[in-house]
Amino acid sequence: MALFISVVVPVRNEAKAIETTIRQLYAQDYPPSQFEVIVADGRSTDDTVAIVRRLQAEFPSLRLEDNPRQLASAARNVGIRASQGDVVIIIDGHCNIPDPNYLRHIEQAFVTSGAESLGRPQPLRVPNPTPFQLCLAIARESKLGHNPHSAIYDDQPQYVAPQNVAVAYRRNVFEKVGLFDESFDACEDVEFNTRVDQAGFRCYFEPKLRIDYHPRSTYRGLFVQMARYGTGRCRLARKHRGSLTLPALVPPLWLAFLIVGGPLSLIAPMFGWLFGGLVALYSAVILLESLRLSARHGWWTFPRIPLLLLTIHAGFGWGFLRECLPKFARTRRTLAPLPKSATNCASAAISS
Repeated sequence: MALFISVVVPVRNEAKAIETTIRQLYAQDYPPSQFEVIVADGRSTDDTVAIVRRLQAEFPSLRLEDNPRQLASAARNVGIRASQGDVVIIIDGHCNIPDPNYLRHIEQAFVTSGAESLGRPQPLRVPNPTPFQLCLAIARESKLGHNPHSAIYDDQPQYVAPQNVAVAYRRNVFEKVGLFDESFDACEDVEFNTRVDQAGFRCYFEPKLRIDYHPRSTYRGLFVQMARYGTGRCRLARKHRGSLTLPALVPPLWLAFLIVGGPLSLIAPMFGWLFGGLVALYSAVILLESLRLSARHGWWTFPRIPLLLLTIHAGFGWGFLRECLPKFARTRRTLAPLPKSATNCASAAISS
């Protein structure tokens, strides 16, 4: 008998993309009685809710749940609590699902691997992309554009560490490790998957589960996105000390060096030589990688790629520093702590 699959779709202001995502899910070659789609909406101010309600008349198993906290982590928990599936998969509302056999691949991967969680590739692709989005997708796939320890751009089926790739889970995972930590609004998936790994659950990476994410369309949007990631990584390091890796430390340390080293080099000539030498080395690395990528994908990409890599590093570094250093920390809303049952006993949380 087919697994019953719950698809949780966390959204807020996704009117431009949500209908396409939902229709792609209901176009799946999978028994309609064996899956449900749960949209957890964070009080959208656009037409997201109206679109989902209209589609409910067409798709009876489509459910709409309210997420009053508006956070992505809270949306995931809302959807998981409302779900009834043997397995739960998280799919964002601004994704493209290119394969009509996607849900079948999920079932097959769980059955054949025996794993408790599944990972997938998550390249940046969008129908009719702008030149900026094409260049951003190229830059992000570079080792300088994403965490090199992540498997999200791999193309071989294999067992992997779940931290950066797990997106689908058997229900017993939530019963043992709890739900998503709602003090996170970025990297909440990495934090949850860290607990999945600590609990000894396995993750199987299946390339057939590829989901295409929509890339940002402006430098400002990219910077804000990367700053959120940096903030989340800093919170993750505070909660799980062993999770801090060198690739996550390099951007904030480099940005701090630039902020402090620039003025210092003006008053200490010897330090100025060191500062200038390291800036030249960093610039050379960015330039060489940009040349390599442009030679592979087309020289028209070269004017944008160096600035995109700089924006990725600066945004991530700024978000990390802003969260970790009190004098740079932004004013944040006070988040109520999760009840003990939500973090240590998911069975109680799911039934609440």
